[in-house]
Amino acid sequence: MSSKSADGGGLREYLGFASLGESPTEQKLRDMKRRTTLRRLYTLVGLVFGVLFFFLSLYMVGFSIVELVTQIPQFLEALTEYFPPTTYYGIPFVDVGQYWQFIVAENLFRASLVTVSIAFAGSVLGLPGALFFGVMASERVVPYPFNFLFRATMSFIRAIPALVWVLILIPLGGVSPFTATLAIMIDTTGYLGRLFTDELEEIADGPIEGIRSTGANKPQVISFGMLSQVFRQFIAWIAFDLEHNVRVAISLGLIGAGGLGLELDIQRKTFNYTEMMACIILILLLAGSVELLSQRIRSYLRDDEAVEQSGVLEAFLNAPKKILESTAGRR
Repeated sequence: MSSKSADGGGLREYLGFASLGESPTEQKLRDMKRRTTLRRLYTLVGLVFGVLFFFLSLYMVGFSIVELVTQIPQFLEALTEYFPPTTYYGIPFVDVGQYWQFIVAENLFRASLVTVSIAFAGSVLGLPGALFFGVMASERVVPYPFNFLFRATMSFIRAIPALVWVLILIPLGGVSPFTATLAIMIDTTGYLGRLFTDELEEIADGPIEGIRSTGANKPQVISFGMLSQVFRQFIAWIAFDLEHNVRVAISLGLIGAGGLGLELDIQRKTFNYTEMMACIILILLLAGSVELLSQRIRSYLRDDEAVEQSGVLEAFLNAPKKILESTAGRR
């Protein structure tokens, strides 16, 4: 019995639940062991629930390895339509001419312009609202708890995806580029406003106090003491949000809101895989170009002098090399 009791006491001491000493050092050591034990226990419980929820998710979506394997031959057959084969001088290639013919025939460059226009117009229209709610939601501007009225408004906006906002706005103009622009405007107000608020919460107090000491009123304090500190960050987030909105505009087109997404959806419904691939190629080029431009803008705004100051064209030409270097671990 004494051996069992000793083993049990040793285990409790190891786990941090034994009260064998009353000195501050022993109590602190016991508390550290107990926190470690509880952290490991919570991790184990979280892991178990994560695994259970993972298998529940597979069941809810009807995930089946058997179905996946049986559909592989049909997918491989469709690949020959996504990438139509041809030969140049006896060497097999992808027939890019079919892509080009479809792009020109359907004037997909105009559809690309519509997509960019939806994203850009929606971003610009949503910027004033984002700036207003972003500033007013900061506790530095509006005292607690009144600032939570503006935070709650932005949370409500973010809780509804842009796709749903388009459906809500159907009575205004149907499913069209107009309603897609309005949806992105609302979406930008919520997301960009929250980013603005987070930036304002991290600014230094020194410049604010300096502006107040000159007798400046509240709007002057906000303009010169607060917004002046986050001007670069705001521009960087605006560039990032525009990049995000281009992708949103493409997804809105899939439900009929115009642009490249609409053309892709039409080809999907008619199972024209070659034409679908032409749309996808343009989407990749469009989204990649906007992302590259956004990255260069954010790079120019950094204070770090070590940031590469290459131009957009040079960065685009050097992108494949940099990707390979990053993958090989040489950066």
